Amino acid sequence: MTRQIRFNAFYMNTVSHQSPGLWTHPRDSSHRYTDPDHWVELAQLLERGRFDAIFLADVLGAYDVYQGSADAALRHAVQAPLNDPLALVPLMAQATKHLGFGVTSALTYEHPYTFARRMSTLDHLTRGRIGWNIVTGYLDSAARNLGLDQQLSHDERYDLADEYMDVVYKLWEQSWDNDAIVNDKQRGVYAEPSRIHPIRHEGKYYKVPGFHLCEPSPQRTPLLYQAGTSPRGVKFAAQHAECTFVSGPSIKVVKKYADTLRAAVREAGRDGDDLKIYAQALIITAPTEVEARAKYEDFKQYIDIEAALALLSGWTGVDFSRFPLDATIEYIDSDAGRTALASFSAADPERRWTVREAAQFIGLGGRGPVLVGDPSQVADQLEHWQDQTGIDGFNLAYALAHETMRDVVDLIVPELQRRGRYPREYAAGTLREKLFARKRRSTN
Repeated sequence: MTRQIRFNAFYMNTVSHQSPGLWTHPRDSSHRYTDPDHWVELAQLLERGRFDAIFLADVLGAYDVYQGSADAALRHAVQAPLNDPLALVPLMAQATKHLGFGVTSALTYEHPYTFARRMSTLDHLTRGRIGWNIVTGYLDSAARNLGLDQQLSHDERYDLADEYMDVVYKLWEQSWDNDAIVNDKQRGVYAEPSRIHPIRHEGKYYKVPGFHLCEPSPQRTPLLYQAGTSPRGVKFAAQHAECTFVSGPSIKVVKKYADTLRAAVREAGRDGDDLKIYAQALIITAPTEVEARAKYEDFKQYIDIEAALALLSGWTGVDFSRFPLDATIEYIDSDAGRTALASFSAADPERRWTVREAAQFIGLGGRGPVLVGDPSQVADQLEHWQDQTGIDGFNLAYALAHETMRDVVDLIVPELQRRGRYPREYAAGTLREKLFARKRRSTN
């Protein structure tokens, strides 16, 4: 059976996400990010294109590593200003029936008891279409604004995350029995107390004695996304993730990440295919190759090198203002985003990137490939990437909001459907049921 390609849309509740500088293009509409209609229009567009979900990124700090200041990030709208992604979900869910919502929340700065209630609420309000992108954070500025001198070390953040997951699983999966809600109006009993259980959790980082405040939601545990490909991140993903998001500039890098993740999942006692892997990409297309190439050349004029370096510095914890643009990027271990730097260095030792090349690359679409061409050419590229790397689909960044996604929906989706490589209709049920044909998160 031919493997189908799956799409998520990669967005952020901000002006500029993965293509710093492109917000200045006259056709871009990202400045409307504070307008609810902006998000409703996007959700309806993505559902028309049968996207699995909109994947909403987030950070809780400013990109202030570059030149030791947030000035460049503020000047160029590098993920600042930035609004809460979770607040968008009810808006978009009300306007759609099938589209999923993968929201990013840094567990390092959110207590599991209150967070579990927030996600259960969203799972109820979306009728089971909510997913959680589990991140531990990578910006020291976020830690400082939440009362810490700096963030925990990279591996200790994952130690905390392991316990965090233990707490939320207990709240979501174990606190309420399936038959706890009786809704007996004659007896005046809504919930049967004997079927609701305090979790009595007491660990190194958290103490949560009580029961979950929410009755069981359609999925109980939201669909779990994770994006780390450091050794510690891979181990965490093998235990918890149902979907993963990887970023790499080449087939070689993405295949390495995908193979490593599937091997780790199997080692953890799960089926290696019991994991959906989405790779970041940007599609630039038009009805003809000439038009697509012209669009690509037009977009390249709006790449902002300083904005891209502010973004890369924040991702990696390395101040790239200290290096000449023609200096070669070497792998430097840091407590920020190890994966971001490794994708330009250690993940592919045969490819040596200069600072300028990396900035130009991420300046249009972030850390994934840019696929340019007419619908047939782009479909060929998507099939080649999937077939060569073993990924399940793509987390699509945009150059212009919402033009990029409209081009994908109107031009690429029909071509892939014609080839039998893309769904024509949504499966029934919750987000987890649509992707995995099961109601509950599987456990080892």
